[in-house]
Amino acid sequence: MSLSNWERAFGLVGLRVEKIAFEEGLALVKASPIAASAACPLCGKRSSQVRSRYQSCLADLPAHGRRVRIFVAARRFRCRDQDCRRRIFAERLSPDAARVWGRRTTRLDGIVHHIGFALGGRPGQAITRRLLLPVSKDTLLRTVRRRVPVSLARPRVIGVDDWALRKGHRYGTRICDLERRMVIDLLPDREPATLKRWLADHPGIEIIARDRGGGYAKAAAQACPDAEQVADRWHLMENSSAAFLMAVKRWMRSIRAAFGQAMPDQATLTTAERLQHEGWKRRKAEEDTIRVLNAEGIGIKEIVRRTGRSRKLVREVVRGGHTDPFRPRASSLEPWLDRLQTEWEAGCQNGAELWPRLRAAGFPGSLRVVAEWATRRRRDDRDASPSRYPAPRTLARLLSSARGKLTRNESIIVAIAERAAPVLVTARGIVDDSQDLIRKHQAEGLAAWLERALSSPVASFAKGIEADYAAVTAAITSPWSNGQTEGTICRLESLKRQMYGRANIDLLRARLMPIAA
Repeated sequence: MSLSNWERAFGLVGLRVEKIAFEEGLALVKASPIAASAACPLCGKRSSQVRSRYQSCLADLPAHGRRVRIFVAARRFRCRDQDCRRRIFAERLSPDAARVWGRRTTRLDGIVHHIGFALGGRPGQAITRRLLLPVSKDTLLRTVRRRVPVSLARPRVIGVDDWALRKGHRYGTRICDLERRMVIDLLPDREPATLKRWLADHPGIEIIARDRGGGYAKAAAQACPDAEQVADRWHLMENSSAAFLMAVKRWMRSIRAAFGQAMPDQATLTTAERLQHEGWKRRKAEEDTIRVLNAEGIGIKEIVRRTGRSRKLVREVVRGGHTDPFRPRASSLEPWLDRLQTEWEAGCQNGAELWPRLRAAGFPGSLRVVAEWATRRRRDDRDASPSRYPAPRTLARLLSSARGKLTRNESIIVAIAERAAPVLVTARGIVDDSQDLIRKHQAEGLAAWLERALSSPVASFAKGIEADYAAVTAAITSPWSNGQTEGTICRLESLKRQMYGRANIDLLRARLMPIAA
C-alpha cells in the first residue's frame, strides 16, 4: 500500500498519517487526529484546550506480509464547562477508527468477529495466526460475545422446541422465527415460567408451533391466549408409531405362545444372541421383582428406592411393558435390502457372489454381513415355519409393512402374530388412519377417528390427541410446522461439539443467531 493510499484510508476515519516505518515482519504507522477539538463524553461540550498528550497503540489489518501497528498521538483536553464533574478528558477516536478503549481498529475487530463467529476459539486462532492477526482463542470468543445481534423485528410466527445442554440432565429452549427462518433466542431451561416470561416480553405473536410437551402448551396458553398453537406433525407420526410398538409389546406373551416358543432354543442362537439372552434373563428377574412389589400395593417411588432402578423403567413395567430377549440393532444392510431381494429373486443366492455386486454399487460393509444375511434367508426359505419369534420392534415393522414387500417367511410371521393377537390388526388400522389424516390434511375426520381410537389398544395415544385437540387440528390444516425449529438442532449440536466446555448459553446464542451486518 502506497503512502497516498495510507493517507486516504486514514483520512476517512479522522486520522492523519505522519510517518510509516518497516521492521522485520512489522509495519509501524504514526498518526494523529485531524480534528482541532474534541467533545467531553460527560457533558458533550467541545474543547480545544490541550492539557497533555499520550500515545495509543492499535492493531490493524496486515499489509505487505507484515503485521501493522498504529501509534496514535492522542490528546487530553480540559473541559470548558465549569459545572461538569469531569475536568480532564481524553479525546475519543471516530467509531469508524476504533471503539472506545479498543486495542484494534474497527475493521480488524470486524474480521476477528467474523472468524470467531464462523470457527470458534481454537480453530479460529489457528486461522488468524496464518493471516497475521495476533488474537487468542479467548479474544475471539470475547469479541463474539460482545457483538450479539439484537433483533428489533417483532416475530409473528414462532417455533419452540427443547435442546440438551447435557443430555438426560439439563435442557434449554430454542425459539425460531418461522417467517424469517432464523433462531431468535435460546433460553436456559424448558420450564413453562421461563417461556411464559419470554412470550410476555414479545407481544404480537399469532402462531406458536411447538412439540407436544405439556409445559410449552401451558405457557403459550397463559401468555398468549389468542395465539394459535400448532403441534409438530413429525412428532404426531412418531408418537403413533411408538403407541403401536407399545401395543405389540403388551401382546408379545400371546405371540410367543403362538410360535410355540416360551423360551428360545439355545441350539439355534448365535454367540451374540446368546449374550443378549443372558442379559434378558437378568432383566426379566428385575421385572418380576418390580411386579411383585407392585402387586403388594407399593408405589412407584418406593419401588424405585428399593430396587435402585430408574423411575422410567419401573413405570413401564408397572404399566405392563416387557423386555424382549433380543434387541434389534441397526444394520448396514438396511438401505440395501431391496437390492438384495432383487438379486436373490434373480437367482444370485450366494453371499460371496452378492457381496461384490453390492460393493460395486457402493455398499460399505463386509462380506460377513452379507453372508450371514444369505444364510438366514436360505434357512427361512427352507423351513416351513419361522425358527423363532421376532423382536417386538421387528414385528411392529412387519405388521406395518405392505404385504407385497414381505418375504414368504415374513408373511408367515405376520399371519401367526395376527391370529394370536387380533387386536393388533385393529391397532394397525387406527394408526394407519391417523397418519393418513395428517398426510392428506383431513382434519374433518379427526373426531370420528378419535371416537374409535379411545377404545382401542392405542388409547393412550388417542387420549393425548384428545387433550391437545386444537393444536393437533391446526397441525393437520396449517401450513406451519415445527420442522424448521427441529432442523436448527443440527447446527446447535455442531457448535456444542466444536466448542467442548466453552459452549455456555450466551456464547451459543451469539454464534447461533445470524451475524450482524
